[in-house]
Amino acid sequence: MKLRPLHDRVIVKRVDSERKTASGIVIPDNAAEKPDQGEILAVGPGKRDDAGKLIELGVKVGDRVLFGKYSGQSVKVDGDELLVMREDDIMAVIAA
Repeated sequence: MKLRPLHDRVIVKRVDSERKTASGIVIPDNAAEKPDQGEILAVGPGKRDDAGKLIELGVKVGDRVLFGKYSGQSVKVDGDELLVMREDDIMAVIAA
Protein backbone atom coordinates (compact mmCIF):
# COMPACT_ATOMS: atom_id res chain seq x y z
CA MET A 1 0.00 0.00 0.00
CA LYS A 2 1.48 3.29 -1.11
CA LEU A 3 -0.88 5.34 1.06
CA ARG A 4 -0.47 5.60 4.81
CA PRO A 5 -3.45 7.34 6.41
CA LEU A 6 -2.86 9.85 9.18
CA HIS A 7 -4.65 10.27 12.50
CA ASP A 8 -8.12 8.65 12.54
CA ARG A 9 -8.41 8.12 8.80
CA VAL A 10 -8.80 4.81 6.96
CA ILE A 11 -8.33 3.71 3.33
CA VAL A 12 -11.33 1.77 2.00
CA LYS A 13 -11.87 -0.03 -1.30
CA ARG A 14 -15.50 -0.27 -2.35
CA VAL A 15 -16.86 -3.80 -2.71
CA ASP A 16 -18.87 -4.24 -5.90
CA SER A 17 -22.53 -4.84 -5.20
CA GLU A 18 -24.62 -7.49 -6.90
CA ARG A 19 -25.57 -6.41 -10.43
CA LYS A 20 -28.46 -8.83 -10.69
CA THR A 21 -31.76 -8.61 -8.82
CA ALA A 22 -33.33 -11.53 -6.99
CA SER A 23 -35.62 -12.13 -9.95
CA GLY A 24 -32.67 -12.36 -12.36
CA ILE A 25 -32.79 -8.88 -13.95
CA VAL A 26 -29.29 -7.57 -14.75
CA ILE A 27 -28.67 -3.94 -13.76
CA PRO A 28 -26.42 -2.03 -16.22
CA ASP A 29 -23.32 -0.24 -14.87
CA ASN A 30 -24.66 3.26 -15.49
CA ALA A 31 -27.90 2.56 -13.58
CA ALA A 32 -26.29 0.87 -10.58
CA GLU A 33 -25.88 2.80 -7.35
CA LYS A 34 -22.50 3.32 -5.70
CA PRO A 35 -21.77 0.50 -3.27
CA ASP A 36 -21.97 1.48 0.39
CA GLN A 37 -19.76 -1.37 1.61
CA GLY A 38 -16.03 -1.72 1.45
CA GLU A 39 -12.93 -3.42 2.77
CA ILE A 40 -10.40 -1.54 4.87
CA LEU A 41 -6.95 -1.60 3.28
CA ALA A 42 -5.06 0.63 5.75
CA VAL A 43 -5.72 2.42 9.05
CA GLY A 44 -4.06 5.39 10.69
CA PRO A 45 -2.54 5.27 14.17
CA GLY A 46 -5.52 7.02 15.79
CA LYS A 47 -6.17 10.49 17.11
CA ARG A 48 -5.11 12.16 20.31
CA ASP A 49 -7.41 13.29 23.09
CA ASP A 50 -7.10 16.59 24.97
CA ALA A 51 -4.44 15.12 27.27
CA GLY A 52 -2.34 13.96 24.30
CA LYS A 53 -3.09 10.26 24.81
CA LEU A 54 -3.42 8.24 21.57
CA ILE A 55 -6.88 6.73 21.02
CA GLU A 56 -6.62 3.70 18.72
CA LEU A 57 -9.19 3.03 16.01
CA GLY A 58 -11.97 0.48 16.47
CA VAL A 59 -11.47 -1.01 13.00
CA LYS A 60 -8.59 -2.96 11.51
CA VAL A 61 -7.22 -3.90 8.09
CA GLY A 62 -9.42 -6.50 6.41
CA ASP A 63 -12.66 -5.45 8.13
CA ARG A 64 -15.69 -5.15 5.86
CA VAL A 65 -17.53 -1.95 6.72
CA LEU A 66 -20.73 -0.09 5.95
CA PHE A 67 -20.54 3.66 5.22
CA GLY A 68 -22.63 6.42 3.67
CA LYS A 69 -22.88 6.54 -0.13
CA TYR A 70 -21.13 9.92 -0.31
CA SER A 71 -18.65 9.44 2.55
CA GLY A 72 -14.94 10.01 2.18
CA GLN A 73 -12.68 11.51 -0.44
CA SER A 74 -12.13 9.50 -3.62
CA VAL A 75 -8.52 9.00 -4.79
CA LYS A 76 -6.97 6.88 -7.56
CA VAL A 77 -3.89 4.81 -6.77
CA ASP A 78 -2.43 2.47 -9.40
CA GLY A 79 -5.72 2.53 -11.32
CA ASP A 80 -7.82 1.55 -8.28
CA GLU A 81 -10.40 3.98 -6.92
CA LEU A 82 -10.05 4.16 -3.14
CA LEU A 83 -11.76 6.19 -0.43
CA VAL A 84 -10.02 8.08 2.36
CA MET A 85 -12.42 8.65 5.24
CA ARG A 86 -12.48 9.29 8.94
CA GLU A 87 -13.43 6.52 11.32
CA ASP A 88 -16.51 8.59 12.24
CA ASP A 89 -17.85 8.11 8.68
CA ILE A 90 -18.02 4.33 9.18
CA MET A 91 -21.46 3.24 10.40
CA ALA A 92 -20.83 -0.45 11.12
CA VAL A 93 -18.47 -3.40 10.75
CA ILE A 94 -20.08 -6.31 8.89
CA ALA A 95 -19.55 -9.60 10.71
CA ALA A 96 -18.25 -12.45 8.55
